Amino acid sequence: MPRKKHKPEEIVAKLRRVDVMLSQGRPVAEAIRAIGVTAFTYYLYGRLSRRKPVLN
Repeated sequence: MPRKKHKPEEIVAKLRRVDVMLSQGRPVAEAIRAIGVTAFTYYLYGRLSRRKPVLN
């Protein structure tokens, strides 16, 4: 299966969707499956979203 590189806007939307599902009491594994990424990708997205932007 070909790999898909998600745009930053898509990543933010997916992370928000997971947050909503978690607040509704769904398990993390179920929420991750619902957005269509692996657990590793989900945690990578979380790490990337917390990074501070580099200012030039």
